[in-house]
Amino acid sequence: MNDDVDRIMAVMSAGFDPFWGEAWNRRQVEDALRFGNTHYFLASPNGEQPVGDEFTAGFSLSRTGFEEEELLLLAVMPEYRNRGLGRSLLNTLKMTASARGAKRLLLEMRKGNPAESLYRDFGFQVIGERAEYYRTSDGQRIDAITFACDITR
Repeated sequence: MNDDVDRIMAVMSAGFDPFWGEAWNRRQVEDALRFGNTHYFLASPNGEQPVGDEFTAGFSLSRTGFEEEELLLLAVMPEYRNRGLGRSLLNTLKMTASARGAKRLLLEMRKGNPAESLYRDFGFQVIGERAEYYRTSDGQRIDAITFACDITR
């Protein structure tokens, strides 16, 4: 698992701008993975699980709850964005979450995150907001948006 956490951290380091404060640190990732209801998927540039030392271009991290799966993190290396890898990660999450009994996916993100269009195109819809939930590195407060996506269809 340590090799996989290394891969997650490498993608997260490249994929999240520190200004927004959205990336998790290694301890947060390791602590989340200690629970049996937290799952991750690593993706090579073609969207499949990397084989051996094959390069990891993206990942998803999620948590299963009763009939729901919350997407905690999804990241793609900047040089592999806009190639369908994010959608591939979401499709894999939908399939694996459904196999675990989830009927819908949840996620929360900062307002203005460019990934919002990916999530909306996938079928996520806004179900709530949290005022001034996120804080940028310069202290600016930004609202969070909560989304849900039915995966029973």
